[in-house]
Amino acid sequence: MEKSEFRVLIKHYFLRKKTITETKEKLDKYYGDSAPSISMVKKWFTEFRCGRTSTSDAERSGRPKEVITPEIVDKTHEMILDDRRMKVRGLAHAVGISTERVHHILHEYLDMRKLSARWVP
Repeated sequence: MEKSEFRVLIKHYFLRKKTITETKEKLDKYYGDSAPSISMVKKWFTEFRCGRTSTSDAERSGRPKEVITPEIVDKTHEMILDDRRMKVRGLAHAVGISTERVHHILHEYLDMRKLSARWVP
């Protein structure tokens, strides 16, 4: 079961005026080891007491995870097909992302590896 679904259940028990321990016991009874911890139940009870109504994750600061987009994958693939001897550092500089992400694109998305100084599928 997903985290957001457990949050909905915790909110349900909160609205039914159940205690934290009663809620934890019910979750343990029905979901066993996959149930959230008592500290997580306490956290969400506190959030709901403070007036929070949403059970979804709040926005966070920091860099978004949309670094690997279909456009970047296509651009990387085209560059590799144009010059199979291209280096990862050169690809990263041309596309504007980190070398780690370029490695991830090459190995996970394009299923390529280096063979005799050339990228091959």
